[in-house]
Amino acid sequence: MISVAEALAEVLKLGAPVDAEMVPLSEADGRVLAEDVAATRNQPPFSASAMDGYAVSTEKVAEGDSFSVIGEAAAGHRFEGLVSAGQAVRIFTGAPLPEGGVRVIIQEDVTREGDKITLKGDLDGGHHVRPAGGDFKIGDVLSAPRRLTSFDVALLASMNVPRVPVRRRPVVAIIATGDELVSPGETPRDDQIIASNSLGLAALFQRAGAATRLLPIAKDTPASLEMALSLAAGSDLLVTIGGASVGDHDIVAEVAGTMGLEREFYKVAMRPGKPLMAGRIGGMAMIGLPGNPVSSMVCGEVFVLPLLDRFLGLTAGARRRVQMTLSEPLESNSHREHYMRAAIDGDAVKAFARQDSSLLTVLARANALIVRPPNDPARAAGEMVEVIRL
Repeated sequence: MISVAEALAEVLKLGAPVDAEMVPLSEADGRVLAEDVAATRNQPPFSASAMDGYAVSTEKVAEGDSFSVIGEAAAGHRFEGLVSAGQAVRIFTGAPLPEGGVRVIIQEDVTREGDKITLKGDLDGGHHVRPAGGDFKIGDVLSAPRRLTSFDVALLASMNVPRVPVRRRPVVAIIATGDELVSPGETPRDDQIIASNSLGLAALFQRAGAATRLLPIAKDTPASLEMALSLAAGSDLLVTIGGASVGDHDIVAEVAGTMGLEREFYKVAMRPGKPLMAGRIGGMAMIGLPGNPVSSMVCGEVFVLPLLDRFLGLTAGARRRVQMTLSEPLESNSHREHYMRAAIDGDAVKAFARQDSSLLTVLARANALIVRPPNDPARAAGEMVEVIRL
């Protein structure tokens, strides 16, 4: 067996950034920016009023000063003339500052009679002008790589960038294996179960930016498995579920080997998830996950998500861990690194009492994994542990 860190290093060697593609900005949220993108205009493109009020040509004003109103400026409707000493232009938020204007007197600070305004006492001290290019200028860059958020989309739209270069979604083919499995919605025999892992993993991978292909369940025969594996051709990553252990019916490694699998490792010193293998087959990266539901999902989190980051051109490595306080004690750990389903409550975390790798109800309640190093001693409430947030 190898350590989790060693296994992850080998997994990351299997991937490289996929090609870029151009997508409309309306489809860019959540995608990974592949190249730097530069603004094509200034924002704002002109000096603009930040408030409703009156634009004047002097910075120094005082109570009792009066100005003649010579026109009006609104958003999308510039005042075309020049504002000079003793003059003012009625202006609204977002409107271009008129030529000669240097300050906006907010409307609450004036009294108006006809075309004349007079300033009140206790004037607001702000100039209320947004300078041209105050947010960004032509040529300012949104840097890659980055997973685009809704805020980034708004920024790119303001930069007048209608299409952006993003990494295409890496394609992940998923094959569940085992005579005991049937698809959700089917009627299982009394010795069969529903194939849940493939759908859970597909959801996990899609959320991370992948496109997934759910292939037919492979039975425990070489012919069935070989057919399923052949259907994965053209994917970036093949993920198999189950059949990677050493039982008589666990034939994934054997069949994949006849199809050209170059295996990098088999078995990792972790729980849940010991029977894990990885390598390359037919030009694809391949990861064989354990069949137990929790084991497969935890290994998907620990190993597959970092590999997807690699495909997407992001910084790829171990999932981020934080230090948190235990609210309940933990027994000593065995010689394998343990990923314990846990619940964060406020600033503290506690492991669930039941950690069997078949219990999806516990996983569904978990919002964290407590990571126990090999041979970690018993921990008391109040001690610090490493945590991966889910």
